[in-house]
Amino acid sequence: MSEKTRPSLYSYTRSELESLVADWGFKTVHAAKVWRHLYLAGRSDWDTIHELPQPLAQRLDTEMSVGELPITRETHSSDGFTRKYLLGLHDGHQIETVLMRYSGRVTACISSQVGCAMGCVFCATGQMGYTRHLTTAEIVAQALHVDGTLRETVREAPALAESDHESPHHRHERLRNIVLMGMGEPLHNYDAVIKATQILRDPAGLALGAKKITLSTVGVIPGIIRLADERQPIHLAVSLHAADQDRRASIVPVAKKWPLDELMQACRYYVEKMDRRIFFEWTLIEGENDRAEDAHAVGRLLKTVPCQVNLIPLNPTSGYEGLPSDLTSAKHFQSILAEYGLPSTVRQRRGIDIAAGCGQLANASE
Repeated sequence: MSEKTRPSLYSYTRSELESLVADWGFKTVHAAKVWRHLYLAGRSDWDTIHELPQPLAQRLDTEMSVGELPITRETHSSDGFTRKYLLGLHDGHQIETVLMRYSGRVTACISSQVGCAMGCVFCATGQMGYTRHLTTAEIVAQALHVDGTLRETVREAPALAESDHESPHHRHERLRNIVLMGMGEPLHNYDAVIKATQILRDPAGLALGAKKITLSTVGVIPGIIRLADERQPIHLAVSLHAADQDRRASIVPVAKKWPLDELMQACRYYVEKMDRRIFFEWTLIEGENDRAEDAHAVGRLLKTVPCQVNLIPLNPTSGYEGLPSDLTSAKHFQSILAEYGLPSTVRQRRGIDIAAGCGQLANASE
């Protein structure tokens, strides 16, 4: 069996791994050792695991793969806070994963598809079109890649030069936040995405808190309803970008299938069922949706919904002529939202000099 066709261990939950090992005739304790070796040590050299039966190590080597994704390209921002990885897949396609540092936390921006079918006009991934869903293993592997990068930073920290833009507080970092905001629409690949979040939340592995994982959607209504009905504990963010149906459909074509009024009904259902607020994302495009009248329209649309609005200055792409709003416009927009009682943040821009917007590096590579 070739490496490409072998099942990836990253696609197994801990209970599924225990069942696999039991079916092979080994004890659950051995499965626990393999799990810890994968997720806590970040390694797959089974022979080094203390008291792991040799026949089990051999079966893992010959019948399973780990599913690590090779780096085909890596870029670092000039401020040292962002790293972008172009990762290779077994079929020759490539996806992007971004490591972003903020004050007191490290966040990984994870992809869920190769390309995207949603077609948002300003998004580099949307401009690529849709190729395929990522597997659970390919989603998990991205998080482990970032976590492994942070472990390497810890080991290398004493030797780092000032030119590497690494400060002493980086030396004890571990991955604690994930945003499913990379390439693709997560709710279009619902089953694989949700299983990946369950694996990454496992307390015996990376142990990411549910509140530290955010899934971003352009408004796939059946997925939003399903998240609520299944009471998935991760955060939900909905990309809005316009406060009336016609303008939204011109920016987010999928709004023609799932209109704004139906999307808002689904969002209200979600917050009532989950008893939690929802995040709305608004990409600020100069002269397009950053005016005072736009802010008032958002206020009227959302004032009765428990939510927070994340204002995101546009990441420019070669396929879209729009420009990001300046900070003055963003702050004015924010002040108007406050008049409606809507809390909001202006997202810090990260990695602009390395095309950190989702899909930009992969699009250029293609």
